[in-house]
Amino acid sequence: TESLQQGLDFLWLILAATLVFFMQAGFTLLEAGFTRAKHSISVAMKNVADILITMILFATVGFSLMFGRSKNGWFGWDGLFFAGMGEDLRHWAFLLFQIVFAGTAATIVSGAIAERSRFLTYLLGTAAVTVLIYPVSGHWAWGGLFHTDQQGWLAEMGFIDFAGSTVVHSVGGWVALAAAIIIGPRIGKYDENGKPNHFPASNLILAAIGTFILWFGWIGFNAGSLGKVDTDIALIALNTCLAAAAGGFAALLVSWLVERLPRPEYTLNGIIAGLVSITAGCHMITPAGSLAVGVVGGVIVVFSMLWIDRKLKVDDVVGAVSVHGVCGIWGTLAVGLFSTSTGL
Repeated sequence: TESLQQGLDFLWLILAATLVFFMQAGFTLLEAGFTRAKHSISVAMKNVADILITMILFATVGFSLMFGRSKNGWFGWDGLFFAGMGEDLRHWAFLLFQIVFAGTAATIVSGAIAERSRFLTYLLGTAAVTVLIYPVSGHWAWGGLFHTDQQGWLAEMGFIDFAGSTVVHSVGGWVALAAAIIIGPRIGKYDENGKPNHFPASNLILAAIGTFILWFGWIGFNAGSLGKVDTDIALIALNTCLAAAAGGFAALLVSWLVERLPRPEYTLNGIIAGLVSITAGCHMITPAGSLAVGVVGGVIVVFSMLWIDRKLKVDDVVGAVSVHGVCGIWGTLAVGLFSTSTGL
């Protein structure tokens, strides 16, 4: 029975990694659909390039910083270039799963700065996220996942982020915000009075298909983070889907009230906002709580997108900072509010 359980755990982790990898296609379609048609191939190439870079650099360097032995809980320092891996063949499944997670954090940036970043600059930024920013900050919360006799300094304090509302999504969102501020807005985005001009999305059908692929992949993203086959997978998958639906519907209603029309961009981003929001606590929140978490995420994302665009005057093409950064914060706080074991 034990060998069967190990085999199932192994198979589930590989399957979940495959689902998360497929999210890369979802991000590509979403971003290509939200940007203007003349820039769609540029967006697609950046999404292709960042998974190439992540696969190589995170596997060889980033993984050891994130999950290696740690002296003080700040970053790992051993295991470069697969050293010490492979004594247990399940290590390879864990490595693959973490590589595709890192790919998600890296690819969030491309949508925010679409249509205006140089290709080489983007590649260098992706390398920095993959080798330094994501692994070091990730170690603080998840440093004990591989070597279970240690903890990152945040985890030591009791920080809970099950599948990455902060570790993956907020980190990607804040890198996206910094990049969008430094690069500046697209030409013609703001008039001489600072009023934003609306650049229509080129293909909302592509964006909608991309959103469905992300939703589909997210079941592997959240339920795969359990790392084993267990009855908890059912609750995690259900919570993931409920929060997505609640977020999308809430964003649809809010955009209808605010903009006098149910804008597809807000509805699609509301679905992803719901997914980001439930990611931190999907294993310890009730289904009813997940609906509430998703609704708040869907409301927040609309007002955040409008505020960043109109008040901060930061040109975020796809709304990545709001969806991943702001809703990542909400999702992490929601654990403290809605968790059935430790929450308020």
